[in-house]
Amino acid sequence: MLIVGGDGGVDVRIAGGRILDVGPGLDRRGEDDVVDAGGGAIVPGLHDHHVHLRAMAAAAASVPVGQLQEAAANTPPGQWLRAVGYHESIAGPLDRWRLDELVPDRPVRVQHRSGGLWVLNSLALDLAGAATADEPGIERDEHGTPTGRLWRLDGWLAGVVPPTPLDLAAVSRQAASQGIVGFTDADPHRTQADVDLLATAEMAQHVTLMSSAGLDLPDAFTPGPRKLLLDDDALSPLTDQLTPDRDGPVAVHCVTRLQLVATLAALADAGARPGDRIEHAGVVPVELRAELRRLGVTVVTQPNFVAERGDEYLTDVDPDDRPLLYPCATLQAAGVPVAAGTDAPFGDPDPWAALQAAVQRRTRSGRVLGPDERVAPPAALDLFLGAADAPARPRRVDPGAPADLCVLDRPLEDLHRALAGDAPLDPVVVTIAGGEVIADRRQR
Repeated sequence: MLIVGGDGGVDVRIAGGRILDVGPGLDRRGEDDVVDAGGGAIVPGLHDHHVHLRAMAAAAASVPVGQLQEAAANTPPGQWLRAVGYHESIAGPLDRWRLDELVPDRPVRVQHRSGGLWVLNSLALDLAGAATADEPGIERDEHGTPTGRLWRLDGWLAGVVPPTPLDLAAVSRQAASQGIVGFTDADPHRTQADVDLLATAEMAQHVTLMSSAGLDLPDAFTPGPRKLLLDDDALSPLTDQLTPDRDGPVAVHCVTRLQLVATLAALADAGARPGDRIEHAGVVPVELRAELRRLGVTVVTQPNFVAERGDEYLTDVDPDDRPLLYPCATLQAAGVPVAAGTDAPFGDPDPWAALQAAVQRRTRSGRVLGPDERVAPPAALDLFLGAADAPARPRRVDPGAPADLCVLDRPLEDLHRALAGDAPLDPVVVTIAGGEVIADRRQR
């Protein structure tokens, strides 16, 4: 393949899944495909460093919680309804009895926006056998009656409710159209069946799977760090699994001060390993940034949450913590390696919206949350350009590099201006992964 006429007159020759030559006026050598960039930038393809692929496909097969009653009216009796996007700030507290008022005659399960909580109505609880189930995550009232609120019970639910049809190929196609050539799937609990399901989808992207040790991975998949999922009242995985003799790196879920303090203390005691990561880094006190740098761990953050949830943060989060939410620029200035992921489907999967959020730090109402954390457009783009095993080290369009590329509809300078602007971005014309075209707007 030969890409011609890129920003600044640059051409790129590809063969064998690698970039062979980069420069102006490259001669044709009988390439099978010539892509005319039309003056648009040729940049490395994006890697989303924190997603949940099966949940993304399941969310696509679900209804927004605000449309639950309408969906129930069009659902046959006995058919389960799966709703997503619930949050207390929008819908108020939710339990089985509140759900029964909305939908009493169809089994319903509603996922909290955080992904850690499910709420079932009474009919769904009965069908799932929650009343007699011996699961500590089933919340019960003072009489021992399930409230409908299930904490961290995705695995149990999968065994007691009908499966949701998953179109992972559609997830792959949509991501390819946005320039994504790689995913790091951050599920903490993974089975061989999960891996096999992903393999049958024939996803076009490079896929790295956290928590996949001991599983049989296809050649197309790469093992990632072990994911440790923490809650403030359940930090035991740290002492159990962050030991000096542990195998391989870890990726620790940290959205609160306590989780981050406990994680850094455990890493300091056990010794940090190359590849160790902090996922989210929702609150990072200033005094911890030197320790993050000393340990050499990479922070994988979600700037899109500032745009998507910032107004709620400004209302609900302690004023002392607001300047510390999802930091980026100050971490980089402190020498901490930083990369980004969308946390889709719990965040918007659009990487370009996340890049704009990193540059602007604007909430939906237009307020700026954490102005000192804004990064310049080139640095924002770099957040999604790292490789799976080196998220904070941006890839470049250089000879010898993997042929994972995007051809954009504008020069790089224009893209940088757009990242600082208000208009939604959809700049990708062609996406190439492993030297193969996986999305091509020219064919639309």
